[in-house]
Amino acid sequence: MRTSLSVRVALLASCAMCFSTGALAQDITLDPVVLAKSKREVQTDTAISETVVTEEEVEDRQAGTIAELVDTVPGVTLVNGSSPQGSGINIRGFGANGTYGSDQKVLIQVDGANVGSEELYRIGTQLYTDPSLYKEVTVVRGMAGTFEYGSGAIGGLVRLETKDASDFTGGEPGFKLRQTLQFGSNGGQFASSSVLAWQPSEDLELLGNYTYRSQEAQKDGNGDNVSDDGYELPSWAVKARYRFGQDRAHALMFSMAETTSEETDVPYNSFASATDNFGNVDRSVFSETRTLRYTYDAPGNDWLNLTVEHSRAEQQIESSYVSGSSVLEANPFVWPNLQPLVNADQHYVTAKTTVKNQSLFQTGVLSHDLRYGYEHIQKDRLDASSAPGGKDLRDAFFVVDDIQWGGLTLTPAIRYEKQAIRSDYGDYANEALMGGLSARYAFDNGMSVFGSAAYSENLPILDDLTNADYMERSEKAHTFELGAAYERSSLFSGGDSAAIKLTHYRTEVWDVTSYSGVTNIALQGYELEGSYSTDSGFYTDVNSTWSFGRDTTDGAENDWQYTPANTLSVAFGKRWGQEFDLSWEVVANAEREFNDVTTDQSVVHNLRATYRPQSGAMQGFEVRVGLENAGDLDYTPYLATRSAPGRNLKLTLTKTF
Repeated sequence: MRTSLSVRVALLASCAMCFSTGALAQDITLDPVVLAKSKREVQTDTAISETVVTEEEVEDRQAGTIAELVDTVPGVTLVNGSSPQGSGINIRGFGANGTYGSDQKVLIQVDGANVGSEELYRIGTQLYTDPSLYKEVTVVRGMAGTFEYGSGAIGGLVRLETKDASDFTGGEPGFKLRQTLQFGSNGGQFASSSVLAWQPSEDLELLGNYTYRSQEAQKDGNGDNVSDDGYELPSWAVKARYRFGQDRAHALMFSMAETTSEETDVPYNSFASATDNFGNVDRSVFSETRTLRYTYDAPGNDWLNLTVEHSRAEQQIESSYVSGSSVLEANPFVWPNLQPLVNADQHYVTAKTTVKNQSLFQTGVLSHDLRYGYEHIQKDRLDASSAPGGKDLRDAFFVVDDIQWGGLTLTPAIRYEKQAIRSDYGDYANEALMGGLSARYAFDNGMSVFGSAAYSENLPILDDLTNADYMERSEKAHTFELGAAYERSSLFSGGDSAAIKLTHYRTEVWDVTSYSGVTNIALQGYELEGSYSTDSGFYTDVNSTWSFGRDTTDGAENDWQYTPANTLSVAFGKRWGQEFDLSWEVVANAEREFNDVTTDQSVVHNLRATYRPQSGAMQGFEVRVGLENAGDLDYTPYLATRSAPGRNLKLTLTKTF
């Protein structure tokens, strides 16, 4: 721990040195880009540990929740995941766990709006939204690459981008209607998604989406209920974009999405598989995000590419206890403390305004991609019977610069954040200076090596207002990464393409306030991503994680219980042009032991087929068939609090008119 200050000083000094470089302009030759033919492209051109799940993969996975879209990303572990209740996303040992849906160390953003960030007891990540609304999900693991989006992202960042009308119209004036129906055999799953895209002109595009999704109680591989309750999840979204001015350089974008959920007589503890001591509740959930964005990319001026964005995320969770459902109701010593929890109404709004500019310029032999900006964030949380409320006001400044010199790219980043908390429990002020430096060197043969060092702080949260000590200090962490990548076409035969990326990371967290009794957490691990495809259509994708973690709790060292599961995911597939795609995915989880409780190893097989006729009467139709957990294996993934669903046959029918 004593080395943390010197690490921080070194990081910020490195950033300052890089920003101060200057000389005469000179053209820079960029490395050629190799187009991936696998389902998931390996991001070999960056030092950041980043994975992008594209629209094609979003649709092919036929996911019922956002969590299921990222479950094979290295370093990501789902806490449950097959339903929006009691599920969450854990990245590199941080984020959701079996007690809280968030520990504030993983950022989740929808069109730039911060969502799912409250530390609510026995409730999941609160990511009540439908995967059919989104066209891309970007997962950043670790702190490098997060400083222009927020602070305290020790585990990482998940960014979701909603669909645009032009994704359906192809950018040409006209109407497009896309209707999707999805069915699942396990739990009577059903979903209907209707998209209307309209472009009155090339400058204006409008989109509307309504999705209804429902699911009854699912069965595990042993035929038992995964949980006692199902869900109904209606969602809708609208999005508009207007381009104007010289060369259509100005653009306005507005997006809005809303999801509601009504549950009757369900366990308060949404992580549990059945009613426990907390009893049952009637729970109502309202979730809404809005984003208004203005952009101006000045014609002929590489110094000015301005973005002004205002977002608002609101969530309201109302719970009413079902009388007689808890065995503790008759206990006069326990029930007075438990009753406020199960009857709590949570309501919070996060508003964020961001002003950011991108400047492209050269100083001598150095080429710069400089992003810098200011953010104002205001979180309003009402008092609840189970948790304090107040205002969390933050102002932040950030600077990130990609500096390229031949095959070398250096990326220094700095973020300064100042916080003011106002509440009936007291007022507090905190500030933090964070930063990092990443470096990547690309050789001419397709090989590259990279590394990064980053320092971040997780500022105090409203949930800890009753603890004055926690409100006056932040959680601190640093992460170091080293890795290598390789990408090449025509490796073994003409037209083939190969890419692989291996990353080793070490993360240490101190001044911990998120976990009772824990003062320090240290993790290290390896993450592997790879893909190979041939010109004839065969492809293979590989994703793997291997990690180790320790913590200091009450002065004693232990294994860190939220260390990511050790996994290996391999997909084999064959494409026949744009018409047919057939794949087989194998997901293996290693055995892991914690506190004398062993999570058994598991090997799960998933089969997927996509049929998209390119001509004839069926043109415009898309048919997707998936068989998840084909062997009907009865298992519980590591960190999950419920058994995984058993065999599930999915059918998705889509028609674009």
